[in-house]
Amino acid sequence: MKMKGLFISGARILSKSFPYFLFVIIISACGNNASESNTATTDTAAQATAAVTDPLPSWNEGDAKKAILAFVKATTDSSDSSFVKPGERIATFDQDGTLWVEHPIYTQLVYCFDRVPALVKAKPALKNVEPFKTVMSGNREAIGKLTLPDLEKIAVMTLTGMTETQFAAEVKEWLAKAKDHRWNKSYTDLTYQPMQEVMHYLRDNGYKTYIVTGGGQDFVRVFSNQTYGVPPEQVVGTAVEATFKYDSATGKSALLKDPKLLLNNNGPGKVQGIQLVIGHRPNAAFGNTAGDQQMLEYAKSGNGARLAMLVMHDDSTREYAYGPAQGLPDTKVGAFSQPLYDQAKKSGWTVISMKNDWKTIFSK
Repeated sequence: MKMKGLFISGARILSKSFPYFLFVIIISACGNNASESNTATTDTAAQATAAVTDPLPSWNEGDAKKAILAFVKATTDSSDSSFVKPGERIATFDQDGTLWVEHPIYTQLVYCFDRVPALVKAKPALKNVEPFKTVMSGNREAIGKLTLPDLEKIAVMTLTGMTETQFAAEVKEWLAKAKDHRWNKSYTDLTYQPMQEVMHYLRDNGYKTYIVTGGGQDFVRVFSNQTYGVPPEQVVGTAVEATFKYDSATGKSALLKDPKLLLNNNGPGKVQGIQLVIGHRPNAAFGNTAGDQQMLEYAKSGNGARLAMLVMHDDSTREYAYGPAQGLPDTKVGAFSQPLYDQAKKSGWTVISMKNDWKTIFSK
């Protein structure tokens, strides 16, 4: 049995009983968008024309698409009372479940499991120490029974204790090789094309797009620019403290990732993160779970035209279906509850149906 398959399978077991919010707290303790070739074909010309006439070609006609188009029109038309100056146009996007696949388990948690073999190789003594011994055994049943303290140990050892440069290199190497088990594609190839179009459309109209994620800030910054066109400095995420090290003899410096929480960027923490890093209330916010609720409330409660949108995963054929809102299957990963759905309808937020609003799912 290959280790890669083992860790994804083990992680899938854990995902059934391990809420991501708790995982974020625990780790705190411790796709390229290739351009179309310019070939002189009828199809290519038609696609180019469609792109000009329709900035959201992967969206079906409906309330969700209309809401996006109307918002951009209102906030970029200088004659409209809702006009927003270009330098003040801000849009924030959650990542897991909003921009890319989050099922059957969060990508960063898969990364933690996949890092265990390298960790044991570097520190052989861990081979006989729990929970690393269990993970290395390949016993899926035993892996599925790992406790929260066990997961904390794995997170501490795989996400902290190294320099930020070393961590970035490890994540980059992993992303180049890791594959999602269902589609056998790189995780960065499993971004949602409709959401990529929204980000491009907003940027084309003077908006600055930010990723505001409950996941690790350093983790997402490794691939955000290449995958979403969002530079590292426009990623706000859960962060741990870092110790500055300076070698006066060589003149070199480094930041060492410490096992201590700096920002838990989930729920109310997202609003705190927005204020700390961005310093402006977003005009538009996109999410998919209760962990994004406060971010959407913050964006929507500002003056003028506002856009708040939630992605509902209701397409088991092309992606996944989970809620439990509107009778969809319950889940511990990226849950979209009925109370959240009801609040969205009451507050004027737009719920995006993956099944009904999107012509296609993935960018590739």
